[in-house]
Amino acid sequence: MNISISQRTDTMSAAIVTGPGTVRIETLPLPQPGRGQVRIRLEGCGVCASNLVPWAGPEWMQFPTEPGALGHEGWGIIDAVGEDVHGFAPGDRVAALSYHAYATHDIADQSAIAPLPASLAGQPFPGEPLGCAFNIFRRSAISPGETVAIVGIGFLGILLTELASAAGARVIAISRRPSSLAAAKQAGASQVIPMDDHWRIIEEVKQLTGGRFCDCVIEAVGKQWPLDLAGELTKERGRLVVAGYHQDGPRQVNMQLWNWRGLDVINAHERDPAVYMRGMNEAIEATAAGRFSPSRLYTHRFPLEELGAALDITRDRPEGFIKALVICHE
Repeated sequence: MNISISQRTDTMSAAIVTGPGTVRIETLPLPQPGRGQVRIRLEGCGVCASNLVPWAGPEWMQFPTEPGALGHEGWGIIDAVGEDVHGFAPGDRVAALSYHAYATHDIADQSAIAPLPASLAGQPFPGEPLGCAFNIFRRSAISPGETVAIVGIGFLGILLTELASAAGARVIAISRRPSSLAAAKQAGASQVIPMDDHWRIIEEVKQLTGGRFCDCVIEAVGKQWPLDLAGELTKERGRLVVAGYHQDGPRQVNMQLWNWRGLDVINAHERDPAVYMRGMNEAIEATAAGRFSPSRLYTHRFPLEELGAALDITRDRPEGFIKALVICHE
C-alpha cells in the first residue's frame, strides 16, 4: 500500500520497487550531501523506457530496489550543499544526472548538475534524455541535404527528428503508431512510414531515395526487428546509428549485409558522465534559446505515489502517449 508523501522537513519520500510490477512509497530520513555534493528537492523525474525491463522482473533483477532507484531524469531546486561546492547554492534550479530520483530528494555530485536559466522557470526539464538526444545527434554526424531515416518514433525519436530536420536533413520517420507519425511530421519529418511490413518499408524507402537508401539511419527502439530493418535502409558506406537500448539479451546482426555495404556502425550510448553533461548543457541552451521545444512532448504526468501507473503507461504506450513525468513537488 502506498504511503502519502511526508510534508516534514527532516524526512523524504522515495519509491521502492518491491517486485515485478509492484512499488511502495517509504518515508525516510533526509540524506545529507557529502563533500562536493548537493541535495536537490526534486520537482520531478522523467520515466525512461529503460525502466521497463527491471519493472517486468527479469531473473537478474534484485528486489527490493534502493529507495528512488531507476529514476535518473530528475530536476529541481538545490536545498542543501556539502563542503567544497562552488558555483551552486541553495535555491538554484538545476537538472541533474543522479540515480535515485523517484523520490522527493536526491543527492548529486556538483559535476553532475546543470543550472536551469530563469527563462525555463516552471518548465519540466528531464535533462538526461534531452542531453542523450544531443549526444546521439552529435555522433550521427548529420549534414545538410542528407537523407536520414529514424526507426522508432518515441520521445527520443521525435527529438532526433527535430534536431536532424533543423540541421537541414530530409527525415523519413518510421513508427507503428499513427500518433507518433503525426508527432514526427510536426517535428519536421519529410515523410512518415507505418512500421508494419518489413519488406514493404524497405521498398518504400528504396523508392523515396531513388534506390540509394539513406545516408544515415538511426535505430531508436532497442529490439531485434528494428535493428534488422535499420541495416536494410542504410546505403552503401552509410552510417547505421544504434540509439536504442538493447538491454534484454543478445542480438544477431546481418554481417553479410553490413560487410557488403561497408556500413559505419555507431553505438551512440555514452557512459562518460562528462559527455552526458555536455549534452545536457547543449539541450538547456537550445531550449532556452527557443531552438528546441521538448515541453509539448510531456503527455502524461503522475504523482510519485502513482509511479506504478507511470511505468505501466510507458510500457503500454497508448495512442497519443509520448513521455510520462513523475511530479515530486509542485
